[in-house]
Amino acid sequence: MKLIQIFLAAALVLAVPVLAQHEKAGGGGHAAPPPSRGPAAAKNTAHPPEEHRNYSDKAGHPNVPHVDKSKVWVGHDTGHGDAHYHLDRPYEHGHFTGGFGPSHHWHLAGGGPGRFWFNGWNWMVAPFDVGFCDGWLWDSDDIVIYDDPDHEGWYLAYNVRLGTYVHVEYLGA
Repeated sequence: MKLIQIFLAAALVLAVPVLAQHEKAGGGGHAAPPPSRGPAAAKNTAHPPEEHRNYSDKAGHPNVPHVDKSKVWVGHDTGHGDAHYHLDRPYEHGHFTGGFGPSHHWHLAGGGPGRFWFNGWNWMVAPFDVGFCDGWLWDSDDIVIYDDPDHEGWYLAYNVRLGTYVHVEYLGA
């Protein structure tokens, strides 16, 4: 009988940090699960780039690029010609091969928008998108990487906790 009590006490002690971490990650609300795939390429009727665009497509949605109900990539509609995401030498540091989509959650390990990393891979947020990642926790958030079908050399980093995303460039290992 005493062995069972010790086992239950140990299980409770180990479960408390997990529950506390879950509450912290949720931030009071729960973000939708990561999208099953990245955005489709923008059609010929792409949304023209705007410097001060409102991304809050519905009441209660953030005013930053985000994914609505795990499928609509709000804000990813400017198309291939968006000068904000032009790179003179796309994939200058190689292609990211670590894994894409919701089956690959990457835990941010440090840095900030100018240079961040996980699993030994280095990244940079697109200068135009830096203001969209104010609430990111660079040493603890989980992100999912998707290929960007419209902007050569860029990937999309989806923040699992917030449900938002930014354009990122792979800087190599």
